[in-house]
Amino acid sequence: MAQQPTPPIVVMGVQGSGKSTLGALLAARLGARFVDGDDLHPEQNKQLMAAGTPLTDENRLPWLHDVGEELARGTEAGVVVACSALKRSYRDLLRGHAPHLFVLHPYGARELVAARLTAREHEYMPPSLLDSQYNTLEPLSDGERGLTVDLALSPDAIVDRVCARLTESTVHAH
Repeated sequence: MAQQPTPPIVVMGVQGSGKSTLGALLAARLGARFVDGDDLHPEQNKQLMAAGTPLTDENRLPWLHDVGEELARGTEAGVVVACSALKRSYRDLLRGHAPHLFVLHPYGARELVAARLTAREHEYMPPSLLDSQYNTLEPLSDGERGLTVDLALSPDAIVDRVCARLTESTVHAH
């Protein structure tokens, strides 16, 4: 049986949930390209976040379309994008660009994420934005292709679970 191409993948979640770490590791394991969605933010968004101002949907929409275009470009060659994608409507917008999107959601207690945030420096995401992100977060729901994992697991264990799920999906798809 021919190997199915890896679907475009978004690693979603709040800041500090390991999106970039997991995305880079998953992309390396799958032989896909990794894109940090933060790099696609326009300068104005970066300045707002650096000032501790949560982004509005109006701020986010052009950025989400840019992320969607990256996902669409990766449909054949494989791409993993780290992107908060906190709301179902955001993920639906991304699916408009990449219909076969697979979403990985590392999720865990706010306290664990807050502890991780104090141990790192981020260019423009102060820890003060964490509460607004948890308030905005809409977990994966029925009908969304993806996997929610405990972010307390090791990155390798999480990537193992994703690869197993992707293999199951391709076997059951045909």
